Amino acid sequence: MDKLFIFDTTLRDGEQVPGCQLNTIEKIEIAKVLEELGVDVIEAGFPISSPGDFTSVEAISKTVTKPTICALTRAVEKDIEVAAEALKYAKKKRIHTGIGTSDFHIKYKFNSTREEIIKRAVAATTYAKKFVEDVEFYAEDAGRTDNEYLAQVVQAVVNAGATVINIPDTTGYCLPTEYGEKIKYLIDHVDMKNAILSTHCHQDLGMATANSLMGVINGARQVEVTINGIGERAGNTSLEEVVMAIKSHKELGIDTNINTKKLYPVSKMVSSLMNMPVQPNKAIVGRNAFAHSSGIHQDGVLKNLSTYEIIDPKEVGIDDNAIVLTARSGRHALKSRLNTLGIKVEANELANIYERFLELADKKKDINDDDLLILVGKEPNESSRIKLDYLQVTSGKGIKNTAIVTLDVAGEKFTSTSFGNGPVDAAINTVREILKKQMTIHEFLIQAINKGSDNLGKVHMQVEYKGKNYYGFSANTDIVTASVEAYIDAINKFTI
Repeated sequence: MDKLFIFDTTLRDGEQVPGCQLNTIEKIEIAKVLEELGVDVIEAGFPISSPGDFTSVEAISKTVTKPTICALTRAVEKDIEVAAEALKYAKKKRIHTGIGTSDFHIKYKFNSTREEIIKRAVAATTYAKKFVEDVEFYAEDAGRTDNEYLAQVVQAVVNAGATVINIPDTTGYCLPTEYGEKIKYLIDHVDMKNAILSTHCHQDLGMATANSLMGVINGARQVEVTINGIGERAGNTSLEEVVMAIKSHKELGIDTNINTKKLYPVSKMVSSLMNMPVQPNKAIVGRNAFAHSSGIHQDGVLKNLSTYEIIDPKEVGIDDNAIVLTARSGRHALKSRLNTLGIKVEANELANIYERFLELADKKKDINDDDLLILVGKEPNESSRIKLDYLQVTSGKGIKNTAIVTLDVAGEKFTSTSFGNGPVDAAINTVREILKKQMTIHEFLIQAINKGSDNLGKVHMQVEYKGKNYYGFSANTDIVTASVEAYIDAINKFTI
């Protein structure tokens, strides 16, 4: 198997996203998990850009020992000197220097010529070699650089001692075939000596992963990536997508050092520290990556995982796939989940439960295990002496919180109205008003079963009556109703 080197730039290119800046302690924390993940190179920062970046590169160099620690520079001697200083404690160190090579950059950014750019590229590479053996050169905007000139640049810096040549599709412009052909052209027209080509693709047109893979297929042996694909504008190539694509296609004959079972935990950590939520439909690590809500898909997956899954979720650190129960789920999925929860149901019972399941599913976006346990055990207790027959609350800013409650007490209906500090308080005060008994609430716990405004809320309540404590419970998508029902459930456990 050919070795594919994973170059992670989460701490440099990834951190350039507005609002995602990290302090040194957070960067060290991420660097440590990247080391555990098995990345080969960590681009720790751009030392000349700020004292904070310099400190972070230096601190990571002291802390992390297995991966190569890389520092970015421009093709400027001072940049290179500062990078070398920041890397002085690194066990394995690399300076990443370079310059723009497209006509757009040469004309508008540098006001220079192609010949002068090659001279600057060689000078920067040669100067960096005075400080470190491992020098990576980037040809910025290589994606829009014509292949013949790009080959001249690459040959010149390889001759000057560059060990890795980065071919960035800086603007995310290339089509996958175009980028793959660019890498192949360089392989065929440059004497690479012992150097390797690296991909660095952006997501502006949504093709970063495809471009990177085409680069690898055509001879690149390093990919530059970020966790969750974070990065400037639309982002960088996603580490987890490239790694799992390579792992899934063993026919490519390529392997990485990545411990894929750590992908999901690392993704969650980076998302949290950088305040960058992962989109639910994100490949590999998104919340819905292994979720099945369609009845047809659920039926297929329950019969054989390979019908709709090409990756075992455990391989990326997720415990299991998710059969997400929704109004589109069938009886097979419902029964399977109940069996997993240890609930065995007969066909006639399943039909009844399924009807109630659909009623709840129409109110909620998805149904989880707690919902099901409540659903199955929620048959109305006909022996209950007191039942909630009607509830209406009025609440809001600037108005009195008012509740109208009708209770069925042993078959007789009683209605009353009361006020409170909020809708729940008003409703419970009204129940007290009807029953004319002194009951004290000692514990009142409201718990949302899952995230979202359509939660099924659970209410646990401890009520004291005549020196004894009684516990009530209920669940409902309406939290006021759940609170009143839990209160009545506790009351039904003592004789009034």
